[in-house]
Amino acid sequence: MIPPEWLWIPITIGAALAQTVRNATQRHLTPILGTLGATLVRFLYGLPFAVLWLVAVAGVGEFALPASNTRFWIWVVVGSVTQIGATALLLRVMAERNLAIGVAYTKTEVLQIALFGYIFLGDPVLPGVLGAIAFSTLGVLLLSPIDRNRPIRTLVSGWTTRAALLGLAAGACFGMASIGFRGAALALEGTAFPMAAAYTLVIGQALQTVLLGGWLLARNAAIVVRVCREWRKSILAGLMGAVASACWFTAFAIEPAAHVKTLALIEILFSYVVGRRIFSDTITRLEGIGMTLLCAGLVLVTLHA
Repeated sequence: MIPPEWLWIPITIGAALAQTVRNATQRHLTPILGTLGATLVRFLYGLPFAVLWLVAVAGVGEFALPASNTRFWIWVVVGSVTQIGATALLLRVMAERNLAIGVAYTKTEVLQIALFGYIFLGDPVLPGVLGAIAFSTLGVLLLSPIDRNRPIRTLVSGWTTRAALLGLAAGACFGMASIGFRGAALALEGTAFPMAAAYTLVIGQALQTVLLGGWLLARNAAIVVRVCREWRKSILAGLMGAVASACWFTAFAIEPAAHVKTLALIEILFSYVVGRRIFSDTITRLEGIGMTLLCAGLVLVTLHA
């Protein structure tokens, strides 16, 4: 039996596994639907599964639906909008000439989550956890596609570039999305964490489906039509996206987002395994160092959380 205070660890690892599968599925959908279309798949086709999860949680746990409040709605809107904004900014990063620098700076998400969590939710950042975040972030940066000969110098000298600033903004939005959804779950005071997480997930995904789907309908309805036509290929992505989100939201309802998102970097290790097994990718010495630092950070966060 896993102690309640450690329950977030297997839930987070489960989220990372599900997200790895979802990303691999979306990788095949993106050439057909485009990045925004593949993103809509995550929300649109994930929503029915999220509703089923809410019904299952309510039935098995015999929980009543929580009474939402103003604070809940503020936080769920913040989480939903910033997550969509983060996706848009990431698209802008990918359109930049200095793409590698921009992508690398999006990896500062965990550091920004720790800061935002402390400021907005009062989540503590213990020295051991801060060390875990630092190790993990440095490891992820070394795994990013930057200058292989001078990775640290390239990161330091390139932080004022447009691509880097866009990457920092994307990381900030992803960070605020995590804080927003954790804040929404915590706002449902007196609600058991499985129900708080499931309810927040359904409301968040419904809002994101309406916002992103409505925006695409107004700007380029053909994308939405293609998303509907590719429903057979999209169901798996929606299912795995809903599973990942259910795990993320449940972990956020239990543990500070900085701890969850630091451990969630284990997804990168899963991605490397998938890349080696399916896409025959190779690992360089620098990537090996990055993976070692990342593993050290993952161990630290589980020991000090």
